[in-house]
Amino acid sequence: MKMRPGAQTGFLLCGKEWVDGEAIEVRSPWDQGLLGKVTVATRKDAREAVNHAVASMRRLRALPRWKRKEILEDIAAALIEQKERFAQLIVAEAGKPIRTARVEVERAILTFKTAAEDVIRLGGESIPLDLTEGNEGRWGLVQRFARGPVLAITPFNFPLMLVAHKLAPAIACGCPVILKPAPQTPFTALALGEVVLKAGWPEEALAILPLANEDTAWLAEREDRLKLVSFTGSAAVGWTLKAKSGKKRVALELGGNAALIVHSDWAGGDDAVLDAAAMRTAHGAFGYAGQSCISVQRVYVHRPIFQSFLWKVVERANKMVCGDPANETTEVGPVIRPADAERVEAWVKEAVEAGAKIVESSAREGSVLAPTILTGTRPGMKVHDEEIFGPVVAIEPYDDFEEALAMVNHSRYGLQTGLYTRDAGRIMTAFRELEVGAVIVGDTPTWRLDPMPYGGVKDSGLGREGIRWAIEEMTEPRMLVMAGV
Repeated sequence: MKMRPGAQTGFLLCGKEWVDGEAIEVRSPWDQGLLGKVTVATRKDAREAVNHAVASMRRLRALPRWKRKEILEDIAAALIEQKERFAQLIVAEAGKPIRTARVEVERAILTFKTAAEDVIRLGGESIPLDLTEGNEGRWGLVQRFARGPVLAITPFNFPLMLVAHKLAPAIACGCPVILKPAPQTPFTALALGEVVLKAGWPEEALAILPLANEDTAWLAEREDRLKLVSFTGSAAVGWTLKAKSGKKRVALELGGNAALIVHSDWAGGDDAVLDAAAMRTAHGAFGYAGQSCISVQRVYVHRPIFQSFLWKVVERANKMVCGDPANETTEVGPVIRPADAERVEAWVKEAVEAGAKIVESSAREGSVLAPTILTGTRPGMKVHDEEIFGPVVAIEPYDDFEEALAMVNHSRYGLQTGLYTRDAGRIMTAFRELEVGAVIVGDTPTWRLDPMPYGGVKDSGLGREGIRWAIEEMTEPRMLVMAGV
């Protein structure tokens, strides 16, 4: 899939690019220039995609493991070969700084490589059943089988990596996929789709459809032949989609309001150690303009080091390069839409009017927001309670570690929390008490390695991603009982 400036690109259905029909414009987050147009799929197209997906199941069940492994390895090899092409697509569509975009491609490569390894590990379990008199000679075998067609819905902020997290486990276990990419970033998903088909995945087992939101909801609600809805995006949309999905299995990776706790024992008086933690905090809060569900949004700092840590973060934020995402030095690019820049500004203004203080900020330039550091925030402010999805962080002091844990938990979200402490007791207390999907010790909540189980609690989601864990969502156990054989 080549992004041709101003040209119209079709959606992908049964191996063909369907161009005719209504199109939506895809614009650069950096300068709002027209990147191209993509054809919008209709409900008829979606129903046809489901027909092909259902029909492909017999072929997929017969696809041997070695072939699925080979397909995944070939996809990874193609991404290695086309790394710069995909990085440039991500920069153009998502406004992600080029160095960060290259990291995203590397993560997608790891995802497909790991999925290839997990194909081998898709085993079963033998269970003895001669446990009561009269059942001599009985034994059982449990094996996981693909559930069936998957409806996968992905957001704009990781247009390659998050698509890979749907496709790689589906290929590993043999599930056909109907993918609905974000309207802001369809070209990256379509380009990956072409790579997947070229690697040998059956054409009828993959459709990439830029659907209207209402048609996606209709598909989830009305099409019972879909067996799993896998959604990554906002909490409001995700839970609404789940409510409409009936008896289908639903996996949700939703928003966050990620917190970081910095206790005074971490640095132990070593200024360089505190510098490093402040640098990681600034990167986690402001990198890619804060457009990650595990971006650092709330920081709770032990009072003895609060002022020192706060100003170290300010110092690092002042050094971050904002602007054109195509520049090699840029760390903070634009937010995805001008309307989102206006929303972030409004939330900050609202917080200040309610008593918060701006420690560091500067004027907005188009869709580029410079890092903003607040203090004095509290519950009831949007910057405290909601997912900002912009380069804004609130840094607040605490006196007691238990108080910090309570402040982290005072949120309807629970995705990941970062923790800087060297005390094993505090670490285990946090692990036990924090209402999150993961506690990251010695780093910010923004850290993630793609094979690990990833997901949250409360409004942050349902189920887990990470290849092996996603395979469990996409498969179901089936038991074979043998008697006298």
